[in-house]
Amino acid sequence: MTTQDFPPAVDFLGLSITPIDVEATAAAVAGRDPGAPLVYVVTPNAQHVVALDQGDRNFATVHAHAWLVTCDSQILRLLGRLLFGLHLPLAAGSDLTALLLKRYIKPDDTVAIIGGDERLFTELKAQYGLTRIAHHEPPMGLIRNPVAIEAAARFIIANPSRYVFIACGCPQSEMIALRAVELGGAVGVALCIGGSLHFATGLIPRAPAWMRRFALESLHRLILNPRRHAKRVFQQSLPVVWIALKARLGLKPHAPAPLPPAESGR
Repeated sequence: MTTQDFPPAVDFLGLSITPIDVEATAAAVAGRDPGAPLVYVVTPNAQHVVALDQGDRNFATVHAHAWLVTCDSQILRLLGRLLFGLHLPLAAGSDLTALLLKRYIKPDDTVAIIGGDERLFTELKAQYGLTRIAHHEPPMGLIRNPVAIEAAARFIIANPSRYVFIACGCPQSEMIALRAVELGGAVGVALCIGGSLHFATGLIPRAPAWMRRFALESLHRLILNPRRHAKRVFQQSLPVVWIALKARLGLKPHAPAPLPPAESGR
């Protein structure tokens, strides 16, 4: 599937989502010319919508310049269906990462990973046979460190890879990807995938399939690690319900605000 083959984007709660499922997304990523200029994939969830509603310019900018924006959230799908009659396919970052590793990424494919640790790379090599991994580990506090963002972007350029996994949280991962695009000279597809590599290797257990199907994955993470996920669930994600209700009642814009084009590398 090429860019021209993608169905028209759907405007939903400040996002412009390409309505394709995880199978089509993985095929599009793997089918892209590995020597073509870098593009990046964003898989937003409720946290992204809340940040956009709060006027976070970083989130707005990185979404506007993504090659693909797919739906990562069963909650968003449920709200879209119940309030707006939308039927958004699911293409969650964790599912996308697992599918690429199992079906498409070959042991000798070039892979760059931004973030992660030595244990993760050991498991990736052991479970998937990857032999050509380039790794860069940015410092903590990345979102307030433009020098570190720049260094990570330049690492992507200096280490040409067919697949670039950026596991630095959002919107830091997307900021790195966009900066690499703006600088020019990078190739491949960057995937802003959070902790998906840890799920794919089993280092962090995912919610059972039935919980994912009924939009309870966040609850599963909250139960496993309440101190880490309480803020993410109650403050950064749960307000999406009120945001969706306001949009349904016409009290807030439903479509994303326009932004200027990226500087270069498009």
